[in-house]
Amino acid sequence: MEGDDESAQPLPIDGVLDLHAFRPEDVAELVQDYLDECQRAGILEVRIIHGKGKGTLRRTVHAGLERRTDVVAFGLAPAERGGWGATLVTLRARPSEP
Repeated sequence: MEGDDESAQPLPIDGVLDLHAFRPEDVAELVQDYLDECQRAGILEVRIIHGKGKGTLRRTVHAGLERRTDVVAFGLAPAERGGWGATLVTLRARPSEP
């Protein structure tokens, strides 16, 4: 996300990532970075809000999740948590560092 330093706001690491405010071309890297930060903070249940639309962001998110070895499970959220407009992710805890 180079070139956006002037408008960059710190992203809260709270287990909920709403992608509506981001450019589609930034989403793949952003999701990976966000999941890394959640894992570092001990947040292992994450909700990614990608919206319903045509499913382009959902497919981008799911493709990235499929490549991660630390994702235990992921799937569309139940209706009360966003339905098919959000994905719930369960991460594996980071190994303890000696």
